[in-house]
Amino acid sequence: MLTVANKRAVLCSEGKPQKCLVFTKPASTIWLGFAWELSKRANCVAVGLASSGVHSNGFSLVRKIAGDLGFDWNSQPEKLGGQTLGEVLLTPTTIYVKPVLEALKSGLEIHGMAHITGGGLPENLPRCLGANQSVKIDTSSWPSLPIFDWIAEAGSVATADMFNTFNMGIGFVLLVDRREVEQAVKWFESQGIGAFAIGEVIEGNGELVMGVD
Repeated sequence: MLTVANKRAVLCSEGKPQKCLVFTKPASTIWLGFAWELSKRANCVAVGLASSGVHSNGFSLVRKIAGDLGFDWNSQPEKLGGQTLGEVLLTPTTIYVKPVLEALKSGLEIHGMAHITGGGLPENLPRCLGANQSVKIDTSSWPSLPIFDWIAEAGSVATADMFNTFNMGIGFVLLVDRREVEQAVKWFESQGIGAFAIGEVIEGNGELVMGVD
C-alpha cells in the first residue's frame, strides 16, 4: 500500500489496464452543487481539457528539485526542448471559464465538471461524482507535457506523487454523455483548447481508478 498525503493509493491487477492506481476519495471532499440528475452521470465519459503546464501548483517541489540538482531558472534541461525552466514554469495558466460557459450556451450537456488544481486529478475529479460512482481514467489518452516528464525524472518522483501534486496535463474535466463526446472534443478544439476522452464513470465508492505504465 502506498500512502500519499490525505489519499490512499493501492496497486491492483484486476481487469485492464493490468496495472492501476486506486485513489480513495478524501474525507474532506466538498460536493459541488450541480443541478443535473445524478443518474445521468452513470453513462458519462470524462473529457479532459489540456493544461498549459503546472498552472502554479507544486512549485515548492519544483524549487526543491531544481535547487538540489543545481538548476536555476535559466537552465535548459534537454527534455524541455531548448526552453528554460523559467520560461516553461511561467507559462500563463489556461483559463477555462469562458469556453465552458460558451459550450453550455451552445447546447452541450455537461453533467459534471472539475477544475484540476492542487491535489491533481485524484483529489479534484471525484468531487463531481454522484453517490455509488467512481471514475476510471486512462493516463495514456492524453499527451504528456515535457515539464512533468522532467520533474518526475530529475526528482525521482513516483507516479502517485506526481498525480497527487500536479495536473499532469489536464486542467479541467467535464462529464458528458457518451453520445456527445465527439461534439465536446470538437467544440473545445475549435476554441484552441486540446480535449481528450480520458475515462468514464463507473460504479464505485468515489475512487479514481487510474491506469499507469
